[in-house]
Amino acid sequence: MEKSSRGARYIAIEILRQWEESKLPLDMVMEQHFANTVLGDPRDRQLIMSLVYGVIRWRGYLDWVVEKFSKHPLAKLMNRTLQALRVGSFQILFLDRVPPSAAINETVQALKDMKQPQWLAGFVNGVLRSVARERLNISHPLYAKNIDSLPEAALLSHPEWLISRWKKRYGKEGAVTICKRNNTIAPICLRVNTTLTTPSAQLEKLRNNGLHAGPGQFSPLAIKLDYFHGPVTTVPGFAEGLFQVQDEAAQLVSMLLGPLQPGDSYLDGCGGLGGKTSHLAQMVPADSSLVAVEPNIGRIRKLQENLERLRLDMTVTIVEGTLDSLLPASKEKFAGVLIDAPCSGLGVIRRHPDIRWNRDPGDLRRYHEKQVRLLEDAAQLLAFQGVLVYATCSTEPEENDEVVKKFLATHPQFILSDCRDVLPESGACLVDSLGFYRTLPGRDDLDGFFAARLIKMNN
Repeated sequence: MEKSSRGARYIAIEILRQWEESKLPLDMVMEQHFANTVLGDPRDRQLIMSLVYGVIRWRGYLDWVVEKFSKHPLAKLMNRTLQALRVGSFQILFLDRVPPSAAINETVQALKDMKQPQWLAGFVNGVLRSVARERLNISHPLYAKNIDSLPEAALLSHPEWLISRWKKRYGKEGAVTICKRNNTIAPICLRVNTTLTTPSAQLEKLRNNGLHAGPGQFSPLAIKLDYFHGPVTTVPGFAEGLFQVQDEAAQLVSMLLGPLQPGDSYLDGCGGLGGKTSHLAQMVPADSSLVAVEPNIGRIRKLQENLERLRLDMTVTIVEGTLDSLLPASKEKFAGVLIDAPCSGLGVIRRHPDIRWNRDPGDLRRYHEKQVRLLEDAAQLLAFQGVLVYATCSTEPEENDEVVKKFLATHPQFILSDCRDVLPESGACLVDSLGFYRTLPGRDDLDGFFAARLIKMNN
């Protein structure tokens, strides 16, 4: 396919349009566009990402602003027009380094390059000029002035059903804290590949290259990067496989499967892109085996790439298929099985801001049913006295406590193990009174994760 060359606003508007129409994950839509586009200026990639992520992060607020100045209801605007208004308004209200005149002119020019009618370009131009003219008087979620006049959905920029749900569980202050944290840019956290280096050596390497880096708070393998805004591939040690990008909360999940024993076999039942698979590969003793199951060929390719970069590809056997496809053929039982289950992802909105707009309450029950089935399949693959770790990156009880409770009710041979018994001392504080591992956005600067550790006591 021949690549096309377009401006940053043009590409941002098209990415947002396609994302809204397809409801595909934003990362996937962006990857497709970048693969088929030649950027005139390498810096445009960062600008495009800033525009796209910024618009989606603040969509609730931007729509409130556009509606104040548009003569037409948002529901009657064409998708491309609405995205252009959002992109333009975001630049005017959030990007101080972009002069309002440049934001307006470039956004309107993008519509003209898309062969949009002259009257439509004029309409967008008029609305954006009104926003720019009144920008100092418009209530803003990041500034105290007139903030009380903002509707809650605009102030917090989350769907009303999600705000309401979190208010019932965490109270108004707790819900506001979570939403505000979700609207910030997530820090970059690295997990050091201890088969090739040590956390102290990698930390020294980063600092010697002028990066602001420090040790993590909860995981002994974690390094936090501050004030780094470039591609992670340029971080010293990436090409050599010295680290994997992974939040501390996710790092601790893999540790729940431990301690891994020599000669045993282990299974990652939901391999994905390999974040936790590669961590387990670091952990397994030399004479143990590790199998990762993943049904999607695209994710398998990325999993293989990550393992190869980390020099861990010879440690893992990848099986293309679903977990239940192992049941008829598997003769051996695994000493440990990790189920990092597909979920709503409502605990990682800070990293994936599109999730909040792509979910609805009905999704939680649909995920629940799939998650219970995954645990039931995993139970059949687990050896006597084996460890089964169930984890999600969700904050919601339907996908967490209720899944474990339902599974235990029909599988009396399993008992709940206290997660703090196997976590490093620095992470034990993240375990609740029931023994569940639980982190929350807005608290401790972590992503939102849940995990339960189960042991199979008899057959």
